[in-house]
Amino acid sequence: MAHRVNDHPSRLPVAQATVLALPPPSQAEDLRPRGTALDSLLCGAFAGAIAKTVIAPLDRTKIIFQVSSNRFSAKEAFRLIYCTYMKDGLLSLWRGNSATMVRVMPYAAIQFCSHEQYKKQLGSYYGYQGKALPPFPRLLAGSLAGTTAAMLTYPLDTVRARMAVTAKEMYSNIMHVFVRISQEEGVRTLYRGFTPTILGVIPYAGITFFTYETLKKLHTEKTRRSQPYPHERLAFGACAGLIGQSASYPLDVVRRRMQTAGVTGSSYVTILGTMRAIVSQEGVIRGLYKGLSMNWLKGPIAVGVSFTTFDITQSLLLKLHQTNYFTH
Repeated sequence: MAHRVNDHPSRLPVAQATVLALPPPSQAEDLRPRGTALDSLLCGAFAGAIAKTVIAPLDRTKIIFQVSSNRFSAKEAFRLIYCTYMKDGLLSLWRGNSATMVRVMPYAAIQFCSHEQYKKQLGSYYGYQGKALPPFPRLLAGSLAGTTAAMLTYPLDTVRARMAVTAKEMYSNIMHVFVRISQEEGVRTLYRGFTPTILGVIPYAGITFFTYETLKKLHTEKTRRSQPYPHERLAFGACAGLIGQSASYPLDVVRRRMQTAGVTGSSYVTILGTMRAIVSQEGVIRGLYKGLSMNWLKGPIAVGVSFTTFDITQSLLLKLHQTNYFTH
């Protein structure tokens, strides 16, 4: 019996070599094939569309309060939702969502796709190719991804904000908003609020992606599972959204005021001027942080759904590629 065991001395070393060749749990997620850039674009667009549609009524309500001087409270917010529903019907709660889809699908597609590319480039630059990025490059990749997406899709955000705060009689569709703004206020108006947007996106996108990636990395190290369950992804995304949006919220209020100045009769031109006006008229907390509690409700939901949808659809496309599904 002992002789038979020694007849194949290579079996045990081969098994050991196979185990040693496996990547550490902390790197498993990063060494997993990512698919093509087109896959990232498609998954990002789908993730953004699903997430924004889910929280559209809350998002519209938040914008209405952001651009007005009315005091925000949860009671008043849900009262506004109820009155809108009773007056204009259920679908009115999604007014402006078509503009949101036109904006958020390319925005999310560009953001997720560029994030994957920036991670690769920064990993190569810092010598972490195929490994989990250290904290600073991880933060930088998220900031660069958000900035890239915001720069390429900003006019659509202005259009969406206008449609959210006006009656349907003023703007009949997306193209009507573009035409009226261009003719009556000038093309430059489409980029009003661009600077506070970028200043807000840098910490928001950076912190959001950083938090989500970090939580996934810690989860892998703790559980030794390379992939979190969907409910765990939702929780990680919710935490990321909560932290990221809280950090950049005042600039979001400033951006909305500047975007909608043409229809609210206000004269918000510069970032500091807008901030001073808001603080002097409404105070710091009630002005610059107006609607933040609504964001704490909708933000984690949106980010959680977005990240989870992206990861799941990306994994699905990867499996289809591995089975050569698209070649049949």
